[in-house]
Amino acid sequence: MFIVLGILAFGLIIAIHEFGHYIAAKLFNVKVNEFAIGMGPKLLKKQGKETLYTLRALPFGGFCSMEGEHQEGEEPDPRSFLSQKRWRRIVILAAGSVANFIAAFIIIFALTAGMSEFSSTTLERVHDNFPYEGPAELMAGDRFVELNGERLIYNPDIALFQNLHAGAPHIFIIERDGELIEYESRIYRQHRYLLDGDVLYKYIYRYSDGELLTYERISFERHDEYNLDGERQYRYVFRDDNGNLITEDYEIYPRIINMLNNSDEESLSFNIRRYETHFTVIENNVLETIRFSGYQMFNYVRMIRVGLAMMISGAVGINETAGIVGIVDIMNTVGQQAPTTGAGIIAIVSLAAFIAVNVATINLLPIPALDGGRILFTVLSWAIEKITRKPLNPKYEAYINTGAFVLLIGLMIFLFYNDIMRIVTRLMVG
Repeated sequence: MFIVLGILAFGLIIAIHEFGHYIAAKLFNVKVNEFAIGMGPKLLKKQGKETLYTLRALPFGGFCSMEGEHQEGEEPDPRSFLSQKRWRRIVILAAGSVANFIAAFIIIFALTAGMSEFSSTTLERVHDNFPYEGPAELMAGDRFVELNGERLIYNPDIALFQNLHAGAPHIFIIERDGELIEYESRIYRQHRYLLDGDVLYKYIYRYSDGELLTYERISFERHDEYNLDGERQYRYVFRDDNGNLITEDYEIYPRIINMLNNSDEESLSFNIRRYETHFTVIENNVLETIRFSGYQMFNYVRMIRVGLAMMISGAVGINETAGIVGIVDIMNTVGQQAPTTGAGIIAIVSLAAFIAVNVATINLLPIPALDGGRILFTVLSWAIEKITRKPLNPKYEAYINTGAFVLLIGLMIFLFYNDIMRIVTRLMVG
């Protein structure tokens, strides 16, 4: 069921994108020859007054075909795309991404409206015996503003960028009494864990040279409990070698234990928090829901930027990138891992919002064949014409876009093959 939902969700995201182009074209009286949902052979079609509406066999894509969109003639139709003023063309090209952003915002707003509160980045209090408390360290009332140059807006940002910068010092900018101060996290060690029965062996190394500093044993107990809905759940209690309580958790650490049990690596890195920190909460209302929804959209775009930077730097390989099949597979996995069917549907809808922002952002990148590339070419052609006093022949844009489109199709085929092989390998191993 979740595979079908994933396919429908992805198809709807693309349909919304193309519908944005369609609406903008109609508003500017540009003739739309065909509006298609899906790709490949036509399944259904209906001829409107001037637009052919089609539903095609493959639910991965769609298009809005406008009159004279790639026309090379000297006198294009006055209602063609290329006959429009440049600012109108830019609006039409950007409208697909705008539609995706609006759809994502509506989804996030609907999911967020039911939340009672949000966790802020302002430190309310720390656990007893917290070793890093004081004027030179952390104090109640401190507001975390940045971490290694990344803006911190809500509490989850702290853990997110700590994980992304794992293995490196964490430089925080903290606001205290109206003053911005720099605080360098005192965690200079990396933790590697090995699981042996009911004991985690925690090995502590220096970041710089890998020197083993010490190790300790952490035992854990599993307690069977039932939640308010009568569903069985497990509470994990972690203690140090002297029997002192470290922490307890219902969900996160069972995943870690499962990860250790099923990993091919000899050990894995993660943190078990020995000292709890407590942050102030923000009570939810309509304005806070709007604010949080806008933040979530910003954060999604930021994650895309971070992901692209990691690909360029080589930290993430192209083989780790998912194509259309991989995205649907991820949606299916997310839905299946949810505790209930309702939670699975909500998880897929939430992931669809992220994918919608992803589609919108990627399409606005200044890459030929994408909307952003065509917008860039529109601006550049205007600048060239201002300098040379001669109109630029549209065929040059067509040549560039055609070449880029061929490369894009090649990338999609590669990702499709990679997605299939990843799924087949997982099934064979499983």
